[in-house]
Amino acid sequence: MAQKRKIRHKRVRAKISGTTQKPRLSVYRSNKHLFLQLIDDEKNKTLLSVSDREFKSKKKNLKKSDAAYEAGKLLAKKAKEKNIKKAVFDRGGYQYHGRVRRVAEGAREGGLEF
Repeated sequence: MAQKRKIRHKRVRAKISGTTQKPRLSVYRSNKHLFLQLIDDEKNKTLLSVSDREFKSKKKNLKKSDAAYEAGKLLAKKAKEKNIKKAVFDRGGYQYHGRVRRVAEGAREGGLEF
């Protein structure tokens, strides 16, 4: 199954890329955790990264989808501090559903535009 996700991700990545003004918000979803990055593809640099592990240890009874929402809000907050207002959403070959969707909702509510 992971092979099919990689094929889908390559197809999506052929169409989108991030710049310094509008970085790519990359989502990686494991079974337990969620990892988000803002990437500048022109310079091949990660501008900022967030994981749900940063706050999941403090909030024990958090559902995975709620943790994804909080991670999206945290990413938007950190992006604001670095004067990043817009991003391109890269769902990483995952379906725009569940945790991936909650990340986008949290980032939008935090003030990030895509």
